[in-house]
Amino acid sequence: MVVTVAMFIAFVRGRISTEIVSLLTIAVIAVGLYFFPLEGARPTDGLILAFAGFGHYALITICALMVMGRGLVVTGALEPAARLLEQVFKYNLQVGLLVSLIIAFVLSMGINNTPVLVLLIPIFVTLAARGALPASKALIPLNAASLIGGVATTIGTSTNILVVSIAVDLGMPRMDVFHFTPIVLLAGAVALPYLWLVMPRLLKDNRVEDEHTDRHFTTRLRIGQGSELVGLKASEIEARLPEDVKFVNAPTGVLQVQQRLLLSGTHDGIEEAMRVLEGEIAPTWVLDRMQRQASAQKADIAVVEMAITADSRLITRTLPSSGIADLHGVAVIGIHRPERLVGEERKYSDGGDLRMVEGDVLLVMGLPDDLQEFARSDNLLMLEGMRELPRRSKAWLSAGIMGGTIGLASIGLIPIAIAALAGAILMFVTGCVKFDRVGRALSGQVIVLIAASIAIGRIIDESGAADWLGLVLANGLQFMAPAAVLATIMIFVTFLTNFASNATAATVGTPIAFSIANQLGLPAEPLVLAVLFGCNLCYATPIAYQTNMLIMAEGSYEFKDYIRTGVPLVIIMVVTLSFLLVMTYDM
Repeated sequence: MVVTVAMFIAFVRGRISTEIVSLLTIAVIAVGLYFFPLEGARPTDGLILAFAGFGHYALITICALMVMGRGLVVTGALEPAARLLEQVFKYNLQVGLLVSLIIAFVLSMGINNTPVLVLLIPIFVTLAARGALPASKALIPLNAASLIGGVATTIGTSTNILVVSIAVDLGMPRMDVFHFTPIVLLAGAVALPYLWLVMPRLLKDNRVEDEHTDRHFTTRLRIGQGSELVGLKASEIEARLPEDVKFVNAPTGVLQVQQRLLLSGTHDGIEEAMRVLEGEIAPTWVLDRMQRQASAQKADIAVVEMAITADSRLITRTLPSSGIADLHGVAVIGIHRPERLVGEERKYSDGGDLRMVEGDVLLVMGLPDDLQEFARSDNLLMLEGMRELPRRSKAWLSAGIMGGTIGLASIGLIPIAIAALAGAILMFVTGCVKFDRVGRALSGQVIVLIAASIAIGRIIDESGAADWLGLVLANGLQFMAPAAVLATIMIFVTFLTNFASNATAATVGTPIAFSIANQLGLPAEPLVLAVLFGCNLCYATPIAYQTNMLIMAEGSYEFKDYIRTGVPLVIIMVVTLSFLLVMTYDM
């Protein structure tokens, strides 16, 4: 208990990084149990207990889910869903968040909330990248909504199943799937305004702004064959363009096939304009050759920003006269002229193409080796790290793998750990995620935090600390009113689930609740439900539940973010659920 409290204080103070606190906790447990082993254990058994978290199925499951989420992002599989939600958020930010919270709540009533969060996390990461809503302001509320939804049915979480099974073993009648759903729906309605309106305000915008997002590039987009926009006027399609894209010298008359449109916008905006206008941003033969080479070399096409230096041969040339595509196999898809050069005379060729000058920034697409060669040969300075384009040819494949994984885990055909591992393996084998890029999907902070939380949970359980706390609780409840008894049991189990594990809280709390009911002459069912609800009030720490840790890296959260947002939610749920249990069971 001393180690647990010390770890908690270190996390809250934030003076030492989460990784160091986690590793120190593991080290203290290992060394302490070597010199002071548990009863009946050898000194070296402490090493096994302290480091077992690194091989625990929960850690392996979360890592596999992170890999699968990475596969959805890099293949662009979630872009249609992200665009749909983006339209809702554009209509109204608050309405978009409310709709998302309700979706997470309802889905978690019938599906384990882990696959629900796995599905939603990449969507909101994509939305954040598109400027709709910071992921750091959405993921904790979404996680809380899914956890509350999971409480509503006996099959919503594995913890619910465990508590109900233990209660049946103790002599209680079995509860049906929707036995306590009305209670949770009412409590969820009370908590929803906090999740929707208050919790996002307690969270910071943790997005890291990249410099290239502020640069506006000028590009020529060619209207492709079969475009629905042929025959329309520029004024008719201007409203369909992204907010950060505009026409430069908008064409007069109706649009024709192969007509070139001069646009100005950010990189993301230009890509979106390509989709809306069904246009080509580079000559077709260049793009086709690039795709063939990428497939043959099993490499990703990337985009990088390059500045023209004083020694570059490109100065005074235009893109058509530069021969860049023929010489290097790359495509320049936009030119940015810095503000300090805008006031200078803009020199154009007879064909209306901009002549390049020193300081211009080119947005260049190609294979990594070709991009490096282009920069060296033409004396260009790379300004940004390479940004890989989504491998959209594998979008349906990665979506199918994720859908199959969630489906198999949701119906209980195979455990979530096995389903996630199988899905991650398929992501690798099919090329949706590349072996040399897997490090980008994983978070070292989350890995060591999970390992430390597993070690803490085991030592609380095996040292007898949880049982001792239960005895103290039972001795102090005999003088309290029924509502206070319910609230105290719920708070006790909530404490265990936030610092040990759901399973520990369920296995310790359920027999204690049953015993207290017999001693005080109270009905057993509401006390057992207080345990079940308390086991799921795991909002206050990242180590309380696997989805809490799953969102930690994506939202760039700190330990105190969970405390600041989770403790008020725990208080709201404990008060509301205790009142509803007293009213429902006429206590």
